[in-house]
Amino acid sequence: MLDNVVIIAYFLVVFGIGIYHSRRQKETTSEYFLAGHSIGWFAVGASLFSTNISSEHFIGLAGSGASSGLAVGCYEWSASFCLFILGWLFVPYYLKSKVFTMPEFLERRFDSRCRWYLTVVSLIAYVFTKISVHLFAGAILMRSVLGWDYMTTSILLVVATGIYTVTGGLKAVIYTDLFQSFVLITGAVVLSGVGLYHVGGFTGLRAALPPDFFHMIKPASDPVYPWVGTIFGTMILGIWYWCTDQSIVQKTLSAKDLENARKGSFFCATLKILPVFILVLPGLIAKALYPTVVTGDNAYPTLVLRLLPPGLVGLMVAALLAALMSAMSSVLNSCSTLITMDIFRKTHPHASEKRLVNVGRLATGVIVVISIMWVPLIKYLSNEIYQYLQSVQAYIGAPITATFLMGVLWKRATARAAFTTLVTGGLLGAGRFTLDVMHDAFKIDLGMWNALVKFSFLNYSVLVFLFCVLLIVVMSLTEPIRSKAAEEKLTMNWGGGGKHIFDRTDVAWTGMVGTFIVGLWVHFS
Repeated sequence: MLDNVVIIAYFLVVFGIGIYHSRRQKETTSEYFLAGHSIGWFAVGASLFSTNISSEHFIGLAGSGASSGLAVGCYEWSASFCLFILGWLFVPYYLKSKVFTMPEFLERRFDSRCRWYLTVVSLIAYVFTKISVHLFAGAILMRSVLGWDYMTTSILLVVATGIYTVTGGLKAVIYTDLFQSFVLITGAVVLSGVGLYHVGGFTGLRAALPPDFFHMIKPASDPVYPWVGTIFGTMILGIWYWCTDQSIVQKTLSAKDLENARKGSFFCATLKILPVFILVLPGLIAKALYPTVVTGDNAYPTLVLRLLPPGLVGLMVAALLAALMSAMSSVLNSCSTLITMDIFRKTHPHASEKRLVNVGRLATGVIVVISIMWVPLIKYLSNEIYQYLQSVQAYIGAPITATFLMGVLWKRATARAAFTTLVTGGLLGAGRFTLDVMHDAFKIDLGMWNALVKFSFLNYSVLVFLFCVLLIVVMSLTEPIRSKAAEEKLTMNWGGGGKHIFDRTDVAWTGMVGTFIVGLWVHFS
């Protein structure tokens, strides 16, 4: 009974926040898709964090922790450095170019072909690696705790999230995220604290598990977390996600100004220290306490059901729901932004602001239906859903990372080289993903290709990234040098050419957090 009261109270607060901002919503694209550029740094950072931390993090990070230890946490700490790159390198260009979407930025920097490619790939990625996995992870939780089947759970959660996402736009999403970030952090900290108490603290935990569970840097021969992929592969993947992904960058675009956008990314970078201790660590605790019961993705639900008293179980369910709904609402809003601003507005340039907003709302419903149809297939692809999510992202992220980095850092990069790199790298990723599905889901013997499937996807992403950088450099150098006038026009179009402001506080913030994370990494190496 007490658990139900906590869950109901959570929903009431979320809907209250969402409805409040929905009623204040103006029917303009800037207000609906970018919150009228009115968000302060604290809300930006909290929203970035809660957008990233979804149910698959609770379920998947704990599951991977229970299976192989702290090594999966490399994604989380690498993310902090990617967020610094976002704040220092990319955000100034994005804000100065005044774009709504990342594909729009690529068009300004290169051409419309790059814009169309990134729009299509992003929408497909949202369906196959974000919304569907969010729903499936939430379904695992609700089935374990409440006994609901995953299709019922998926439909109910989509409807609940869609109510305030569709009506309130990005501002409603961000301010519900702000509340949900506190809920999910509080719930996760409580469970980690209770779990450590029962296992006898870190001393008891280390005594109960193999020593290699506490090493984040693994040998190069490790099939899942080789040190090359752990250090470089996660950064490549992370730059794609944190610096070029629409659902993330859109939050920084909503900031009042550059300073708030930058500080928001730094605040999120600081928060990203936490997941190793409040999401991965519970997996180790579950494995130590219940070694015969915990098999992977059931680690977190097992800990919730066996350790927490009534009331706290409700808090944890609310925390997991908060993680799911905040991440899903951000992705839904970003999908509607991409469809409206990159597809509909481009094909209907004279559409009114009100019509564009309505198209965005309608597009959200279509994406939701497609996502629900994909949910039943996910369980056949991987026993650890977080690994599935990361592997798919690694295959599509490397060429996008290479294109954005070269586009911002090297003015000589050309549109033809960028588009060729995106398509070629995308095909390399799609080919590897197809082989994975054939081998893992359908148990097909691939003969000589089996070796490629067994090759770490993190290392594979590093190789694809290096190939893409080489390809864009070689192709760009074979094209004629642009005239000075053309160069200046292009540079101003995508926000280049200006001076970047270096605030001492931001530099100190970056240095302290970066040094602290490096120290943690060394400690757990």
